Amino acid sequence: MNTLAELTWGATEVIGAVELTARLTEGRPLVIKAGFDPTAPDLHLGHTVLLNKMRQFQVAGHRVEFLIGDFTALIGDPTGKNITRKVLTPDEIKQNTLTYTQQVFKILDPEKTRVRFNSEWLGQKSAADLIALASLHTVAQLLERDDFSKRYANHQPIALHEFLYPLLQGYDSVAMHADVELGGTDQKFNLLMGRELQRHFNQAPQVVMTMPLLEGLDGVKKMSKSLGNTIGIFDTPKEMFGKIMSISDDLMWRYYALLSYQSLDVLSQLKVQVQEGLNPRDVKMALASELISRFHDQMAAKAAEKDFIERFSRQQIPTELTEISLQVSDLPNLTVPQILKYANLQSSTSEAMRMMRQNAVKMDGEVVIDPKVLIKAPSSHVYQIGKRIMARIHLKL
Repeated sequence: MNTLAELTWGATEVIGAVELTARLTEGRPLVIKAGFDPTAPDLHLGHTVLLNKMRQFQVAGHRVEFLIGDFTALIGDPTGKNITRKVLTPDEIKQNTLTYTQQVFKILDPEKTRVRFNSEWLGQKSAADLIALASLHTVAQLLERDDFSKRYANHQPIALHEFLYPLLQGYDSVAMHADVELGGTDQKFNLLMGRELQRHFNQAPQVVMTMPLLEGLDGVKKMSKSLGNTIGIFDTPKEMFGKIMSISDDLMWRYYALLSYQSLDVLSQLKVQVQEGLNPRDVKMALASELISRFHDQMAAKAAEKDFIERFSRQQIPTELTEISLQVSDLPNLTVPQILKYANLQSSTSEAMRMMRQNAVKMDGEVVIDPKVLIKAPSSHVYQIGKRIMARIHLKL
């Protein structure tokens, strides 16, 4: 598997496609780079979109270098942020790094993966080196970044160290002699910086391949821990199964396209079968089983599926769940009783709490006992009251 069409399938944009075609004919393993800053201890399925593409290059015989940005994490990627990120301590970064190396090998072959840390080269830079690097780009060029320009226009503070981030990420490509760098569509500015700096240092510029951002459980915003809409790689099998089953049927196909190892032909056949009457719920269950088998094992996947079926018999799971959206900008955190009341599934919070005391309220298949637990918006969960009332409620800001 080494043709351009195969290796770029699913990408949103490929900058340097002609260069990639030429390099694929050189008969050498290409250096494939993707970087992750250890700003949180857990990876989620959104991160695996890049990891799956790295695995594809790996299977094709190319050299995958998984970069952990332990140095750049000291700054924090400002991409998509309207405020300066909290600076992590070295101990926090070290702890998060340990979990990353455990999680990525659920997808990548550890024997064929080189784990790199950008502190190897950035940590050795002197103040004079950083000044020289900063001189290669102007403030005006950095303000062309959408997130920086918006913050500047809105008179929101931009710390000077944030301007260094794209430069340092770009220099990573120089240090690693990257042939291809992968990143989300929101990373395009940073990825292009790598091309520019490689030219400056007389290297062939890397090919930039941007991958789609996976929507979270709410089906609207990208999967992000800060938004509370994630499916974590280390979620329990039951949690993972319940969350996957809670996504909409439309979003299911998006998850298949970006997360499944099924071929395009198989995916096309599944869509035809659904059009001919196959229950989308069964297709979703197959996806849940595939992902749980990957991140846990097949026995765990079978147990989670069995548990799900036992708790929700086919008669209890409607083919189409009721979809309810609640605009909660004034109250970004709601209790389950409040949610059920505002969604008109219960007449009052008192009635909802009464049902909870009877263990008759479930969220994503799990009984909810504590009426004070806060659900953060934006998020999306399947709520069940008794045996008949079932709805997917989207909390939107």
